[in-house]
Amino acid sequence: MTPRQTSSDCLIVGGGPAGMMLGYLMARAGVQTIVLEKHADFLRDFRGDTVHPSTLRIVDELGLLERFLQLPHQRLEHLTGLFGDRRIELADFRGLPPRYAFIALMPQWDFLDFLASSGRNLPALEVRMRAQAESTLEDAHGRVVGARGRDADGEFEVRARLTVGCDGRRSTLRDAAGLPLENLGAPIDVLWFRVPRDPAEVDDTLARVTRGRFVVTIDRGDYWQCAYVIPKGGADDLRREPIETFRARVAEAAPILAGQVAAIGSWDDVKLLSVSVDRLTRWSKPGLLCIGDAAHAMSPIGGVGINLAIQDAVATANALAVKLRAGTLADDDLDAVRARRLWPTRVTQAVQVQMQRNVLAPVISGANAELAVPLPMRLLTRLPPLQRVLARVLGMGVRPEHVRSPVA
Repeated sequence: MTPRQTSSDCLIVGGGPAGMMLGYLMARAGVQTIVLEKHADFLRDFRGDTVHPSTLRIVDELGLLERFLQLPHQRLEHLTGLFGDRRIELADFRGLPPRYAFIALMPQWDFLDFLASSGRNLPALEVRMRAQAESTLEDAHGRVVGARGRDADGEFEVRARLTVGCDGRRSTLRDAAGLPLENLGAPIDVLWFRVPRDPAEVDDTLARVTRGRFVVTIDRGDYWQCAYVIPKGGADDLRREPIETFRARVAEAAPILAGQVAAIGSWDDVKLLSVSVDRLTRWSKPGLLCIGDAAHAMSPIGGVGINLAIQDAVATANALAVKLRAGTLADDDLDAVRARRLWPTRVTQAVQVQMQRNVLAPVISGANAELAVPLPMRLLTRLPPLQRVLARVLGMGVRPEHVRSPVA
């Protein structure tokens, strides 16, 4: 059977933060855009739920912030942790402009639903759910001219002047294009689970460190979203033990969870996030560009992945939307996106790699059995002005983007 064929100016594969934001911006600029999302909805494990000030500012520049903040969320105005019995103060976002002087803790599916619903007002945008891209389409010269895939009605082809891979760290388009990947390594994995929370309870501690244990507790109103850091590849060994042993370890590291850990009924309630830190050495080939996790997988440290993906999308629309609409887009324009976004990616990943090696790995391996607080954390705790500096770097990112693509 011949695949159904459609065409568009821009085809975006993947309905994550990069894909949905880029789809919105391109359509807003009058570029006919199709977004393919392989799932029926945006509900997924391991969706990052920290919307940083940089993303809040982008939403504000789009005129959507007031409506966005009407969605249920919690505000994190400063980052604190417990290192043994010592409280550490890391970042204070209250020095940023008041409209986004916080991290909004919001399930990512709510954020993506918000972008999708906002995009319904744009006649140039089409979001196709349950549409999975399986390979690129190339012409006789090896230029990518779209993608081939499958949905509920069978096989389809979408031809486009520009195809953008936003399909995550296991990108189908990236692999099909043969773009080379540099692996920076990650000594950790993360176990992801939730525990009920009393909404009246007040505790904004984000990270809790004890001997051999590192637990992150994210306030989601009526439950804690928790991350338990383990050595890379250590999940199978843990799962051979009774779930009661895991509950005890969680309660030891985070006593605030002790009364509710029974809600972790079995290992089925605990999901594995395999952590990787990598980046493409080339982000594009003629007709195809990769951004977001498809171009650079980030560690969960700092919750910056979603926000770097959003920044990539903004930079892409800024550089390409006008040229794509005018029909003047050249291959060199695609590499300009990599040139713009590579330095922020390198800096952020370098910091994450150092944190993994020098803070997380020594704790979970037992090498830091005395729980000596690293010098940078001691300095931050003692010097509040440094906390505001770190908040600006963490919250706004390196080389933050502004929306410069036009409104059609």
